[in-house]
Amino acid sequence: MSEQHDFSTADLIDIAPDTPSCETQFHRFGRHRHFCGKIRTVKCARDNGLVKTLMNSHSEGEVLVVDGGGSLYSALMGDLIAGAGAANGWAGAVINGAIRDSEAINTMPFGVKALGTNPRKSAKAGAGEVDITVSFGGVDFIPGHYLYSDADGILVSAEPLHQS
Repeated sequence: MSEQHDFSTADLIDIAPDTPSCETQFHRFGRHRHFCGKIRTVKCARDNGLVKTLMNSHSEGEVLVVDGGGSLYSALMGDLIAGAGAANGWAGAVINGAIRDSEAINTMPFGVKALGTNPRKSAKAGAGEVDITVSFGGVDFIPGHYLYSDADGILVSAEPLHQS
């Protein structure tokens, strides 16, 4: 699934009121303000090596959820990684941490939600874990479940809530 303009998280949660809704208040980046797709995950601390590897791989419209522990110390995504994600078919990314190059990312056909920005680069060792359940904002982000993001927030569901 790529950018979807014909859904709203408010309408989806009205239809399925028990759907988990992320309580974290993220900033939006990228041209795609609405995005949805199956979840892939990375858990890392101040190291975006795994994020870079995944964004440089082919995607069928997944959304990468990155649990950086809420740290704003260094960016877990910049314009090169976001650009690779857009080019490789990723719908977007949700980052429980910081990004950099936000002005460049805002010109890309990609959706990003992050806690904020920091120009500092992160480590590139590839430390962390991929495709494990990560939790923040009162939501468990489970690989293979579906994520819906728009201006009102983020929903996560085991089953699709919307047909593209």
